[in-house]
Amino acid sequence: MAAKAGNMMIAQSGGPSMVINQSMVGAVLTARASKEIGRIYGSLHGIKGILNEDFINLRKETVATLEAVAASPSSSLGSVRMKPTADDCAKIFDILKKYKIEYFFYAGGNDSAETTYIIQEEAKAAGYPLKCFHIPKTIDNDLKENDHTPGFGSAAKFVACSLQGLNLDNRALPGVHISVIMGRHAGFLTAAAALGRIHEDDGPHLIYLPEKPFSMKQFVSDVKKTYKKYGRCLIAVSEGIADSKGTAIAAQLSKEVDSHGNAQLSGTGALGDLLANEIKANTDIDRVRADTFGYLQRSFPGMVSDVDAAEARKVGETAVKEALGGAKSGSIAIKRKPGKKYQISYKRVPLKNVAKYTKEVPLKYINKDGNDVTKAFIDYATPIVGKLPKIGRLKAVPAGK
Repeated sequence: MAAKAGNMMIAQSGGPSMVINQSMVGAVLTARASKEIGRIYGSLHGIKGILNEDFINLRKETVATLEAVAASPSSSLGSVRMKPTADDCAKIFDILKKYKIEYFFYAGGNDSAETTYIIQEEAKAAGYPLKCFHIPKTIDNDLKENDHTPGFGSAAKFVACSLQGLNLDNRALPGVHISVIMGRHAGFLTAAAALGRIHEDDGPHLIYLPEKPFSMKQFVSDVKKTYKKYGRCLIAVSEGIADSKGTAIAAQLSKEVDSHGNAQLSGTGALGDLLANEIKANTDIDRVRADTFGYLQRSFPGMVSDVDAAEARKVGETAVKEALGGAKSGSIAIKRKPGKKYQISYKRVPLKNVAKYTKEVPLKYINKDGNDVTKAFIDYATPIVGKLPKIGRLKAVPAGK
């Protein structure tokens, strides 16, 4: 007699992305093709949905519906920003046990990996055969063990295209424009602003990341030099830029914190306003503007990187295949193969290697002055983001020639 199939639970967590649904659908369709998996539950709003036993039946969704969802941005199962206590994790484990869940998949960032790891440890201590897998997702691109993470390529494409547009606007109506972009500790997304540059005078002319100490004095000096050279200045700034002591500039402007105790850095335009006012106060430049991108970077339709979408689907599929192949737990990491040609592989790594802690932009990707990126970053990010729109420019041949 064949062994009874085990049930599966899948959920999404943290900030939505443009391709997280690809991961969910990849995992679900792979599971549906297996005789080893019985019921497939989708928990609404992550672990909060598990605690509330708020589930949907993902076996009942048509393939057409799932594929339409896969091609749509944001988290279709709903997300959550919730740092579970030890008691929460024990309750979550009890509920998974109640529904006879043998396969648990959680798509999210490092906090989601940590949650998955804790639940795995609860199951292990109880001697319950629960296979726990973390599916990587974060537009911040800061998960350890990963060359890059699903969600980053599409968000980076949005940032690159946005800065291309702002560059054209800034060229038409010269002045100073500051774009504040997501990235608490890792500046990968802000660095992506450089990908749209074509001509030598294209912006962003200045890029500031959290990995290098931010000096307001140097910032104003950089702007003055750039404005004198080009007659304008386009700037990309990470929301997490910090002073020499490591204190985020934006954290000094807001007292709001999230569920993990992190200061909310992009909830207002305070940082952009502060930087704009510094320029106005210390230069004679009249036209100074600032925008905070905020949530626009995460779930923008029509801005998906093809590579990002394909890789997001693959990590979901791989997580289920690893679980069915006998692996007890893990996180699926994207590894880049050596060589000039862009090639990657997918590898199961221990949950504890991805949980909690994050990685930063390598210093080789930042110029020595700390106000731009290097060619090494462009080479790293270009294949992940893919092709950007072509931008035309008049040759400006003087009349009469």
